[in-house]
Amino acid sequence: MDLAYELIFTVFPYLCLSIFVVGHAYRYITDRYTWNVRSSEFLEKKSLFYGSTLFHWGIVLTFFGHAGGMLVPQRFYDVVGMNSQVHLFVAYWSGLAVGNAAFFGSLLLLWRRIAHKRVQSVTTVNDTITIGGLVVVIGMGLYNVVFGHYNVLYTVAPWIRGIVTFTPNPGLMREVPLSFKLHVISALALLGFSPFSRLVHIWSMPLFYFTRRQIIFRRQSANFPHRVKMKYIEPGREEG
Repeated sequence: MDLAYELIFTVFPYLCLSIFVVGHAYRYITDRYTWNVRSSEFLEKKSLFYGSTLFHWGIVLTFFGHAGGMLVPQRFYDVVGMNSQVHLFVAYWSGLAVGNAAFFGSLLLLWRRIAHKRVQSVTTVNDTITIGGLVVVIGMGLYNVVFGHYNVLYTVAPWIRGIVTFTPNPGLMREVPLSFKLHVISALALLGFSPFSRLVHIWSMPLFYFTRRQIIFRRQSANFPHRVKMKYIEPGREEG
C-alpha cells in the first residue's frame, strides 16, 4: 500500500508536471504554427458564445480559488481572522458558483461538438478527449463540492504544497475520500495531456492588449462631398 501511494501521489504528479513543462516548451519550439485553439466560431457562434463564456469565467475563477485555498496555509488565514470553518464556508459557496459555470459551460461545448454537424466535421479525436477530460475533471470537482463535505485544508492542501516545494508526503492522502483522490489524479493526467492538445492556448492570453498603443483612424474628406476616406495614422505619429 505504501508503494502504491508513493507511485500515485509522488511519482505520478511529478511525471505529469514534467511532461507539462517539457511538453509545452518542446511543442512551442518545434510546432508553434499549431499553437492555437483552432477556433470553429465561423461554423457556429451562438452555443459557442454561451459555452465558452461560462467555461472560461468558471475555470479561471476556479484556478484562482484553488491557488488561494490550497497553496496558502490555513495559519495565514487565521492571522486575518478567517478560521477553517469560515474558509470552508467561503470555498463551498464560491466553488459552487464557479464550478457550475465551468461544468455547464464545458458540457455545452461538448454537446456543440457532437450535435452540430458542421462543427463535428472538423472535430478531431484529440478535441473530444480534451473537452471530455475537462467535463470529467470539473464534474468530479463539483461533485466533491456538493456531496463531499470533506475538510481538505489539513490533508489535500498540505500535500499539494509539498509537491510544489519538493517535500511530498503521500501519507496525507491516505484518509482522503476516493472522489477527491480521483479528482486530483484526473486533473494531473489532464495537465500531462495538455501540451498535446488545444489547451496550449492558455499561454497565449492577449495580456498585451491592455497595454498596446491605440490605433487611431480619422476621417478625411475627399474632393467629392459624397465620399469619405479613412486615413490610417501610425500610433505615436501626429498627422501632418
